[in-house]
Amino acid sequence: MANLRIFVTGGTFDKEYDEINGKLFFKDSHVAEMLRLGRSQLPVEIRTLMMIDSLEMTDEDRQLILQSCRTCKEDRIVITHGTDTMEQTALVLGNAKLDKTIVLTGAMIPYKFGSSDGLFNLGSALAFAQTLPKGVFVVMNGQYFDFDNVRKDRRTGEFRSKTEA
Repeated sequence: MANLRIFVTGGTFDKEYDEINGKLFFKDSHVAEMLRLGRSQLPVEIRTLMMIDSLEMTDEDRQLILQSCRTCKEDRIVITHGTDTMEQTALVLGNAKLDKTIVLTGAMIPYKFGSSDGLFNLGSALAFAQTLPKGVFVVMNGQYFDFDNVRKDRRTGEFRSKTEA
């Protein structure tokens, strides 16, 4: 069984709702809880790199993600990421041409809301990370996309290939 690394960067995946002020915020990552809930038996190492909304992600943050992927011992990596700029991070990683399989995934609805797509997307990302060849991919909605052929359809909240209408 392949050992796998999960890097957490925040995004909607890990947001929580403050009932007092009505705002979303970050506290702790929910990835370990999601793996337990999903009864995952896959050996993984989880490391939180940052807990931010991807709209606030900087070039320096993306370089930290790239360096973390480059230096970790695992050659199969899943990155939880906000969906708004996932395409940008995928391009940075893909253009680096690392000899690893890297899968970025996220959620449109926070996990803590109970109706999140995050659990499904995380499970899909883990499965794709074990089976796809080396390269960088975005996994959302049960599909995978090459790093340079993916876009978020802001009308539907779904990911599509750039060539798809």
